[in-house]
Amino acid sequence: MCDIDVDRLDAVLREGGVLIDVREPAEYVEGHVPGAKLIPMSQLTSRLGELDRKAQVHLICATGNRSGAMTDVLIARRFKAVNVLGGTKAWIESGRPVEEGLS
Repeated sequence: MCDIDVDRLDAVLREGGVLIDVREPAEYVEGHVPGAKLIPMSQLTSRLGELDRKAQVHLICATGNRSGAMTDVLIARRFKAVNVLGGTKAWIESGRPVEEGLS
């Protein structure tokens, strides 16, 4: 599995990177990384058509466990997928901004 930390994610997002939040909608609404697209873990495999196979996809959850598992799933399906270590919790603890609600 390929992993990055939130410092690298911040740089990736500034460059227009793709971030998928695999948490449940209620978790996402409470607070998520700005620009993250919600595709819950339970729906990811049925929504693969929404992802660009040519772009690197970064996955995030609360702490990195669920997104790590989904990174493995995407890599097995030949996507360029990367897990965000520490997840949204690490992002928030780093003092970076979060958005609330659905976006």
